[in-house]
Amino acid sequence: RAGLEGSGWDHGPLSVIAKLERQGVKTPSVSTVGRIFTQAGVVIAEPRKRPHSSYKRFTYPEPNGCWQIDATEWVLANNTKVVIFQIIDDHSRLAVASLVASGETSEAAIRVVKTGLERHGVPQKFLSDNGMALNPSRLGKRGALVEFLKSLGVEPITGKPYKPTTQGKNERFHQTLHKFLHKQPAAPTMAALQAQVDAFDHYYNTERAHQYHPGNTTPQEAWNATPKATMPLPPAPDVRAGQE
Repeated sequence: RAGLEGSGWDHGPLSVIAKLERQGVKTPSVSTVGRIFTQAGVVIAEPRKRPHSSYKRFTYPEPNGCWQIDATEWVLANNTKVVIFQIIDDHSRLAVASLVASGETSEAAIRVVKTGLERHGVPQKFLSDNGMALNPSRLGKRGALVEFLKSLGVEPITGKPYKPTTQGKNERFHQTLHKFLHKQPAAPTMAALQAQVDAFDHYYNTERAHQYHPGNTTPQEAWNATPKATMPLPPAPDVRAGQE
């Protein structure tokens, strides 16, 4: 538990058991480990906290059914503010791609999306908030990222305004990243921060069992276990435009 906490990773009973089992260690039950932690005085009881089992979450049935994107702020060692774009696959929770950028712009968003496409193929849908850099359609504006996605046949979708729970998976992903980064040396440059984020993505995908997957499965294992959603087709070219 102390090792996970010191590295900036989740360190509750489920996380500790998953880590030990992946090392070949036979472990007691979750409730037993929880009692051990409580008796050792290393956890604070939260009786009002809702158990994870009480949440009903919608999940796409296949990898690449839908990706989610969002950006979170971070600060370099010299107090320069930057943003970190993160894309996750809704079904597997795979960290598809991440990018450290100087600001939340359409150009940076398209760059991180292209990285994800090169690595994992094309998703059917793409969920984001209603920000100008991601999808300003609800504001009556055309967005560069939206137009890029449509050119690939991807359906851009957004959450309802003032309903941040729609992007709840991304918010939880940001929290996990922040925990990790707080335990790392302050990055002096964007490149150094990108290296830290890349290390986070690798561990998150391949070592950290995700508690919403059965059997202490990692996002990469969940991604590999199910056939991918059918790749969308780009829209047919406008014949009339060619004739003109």
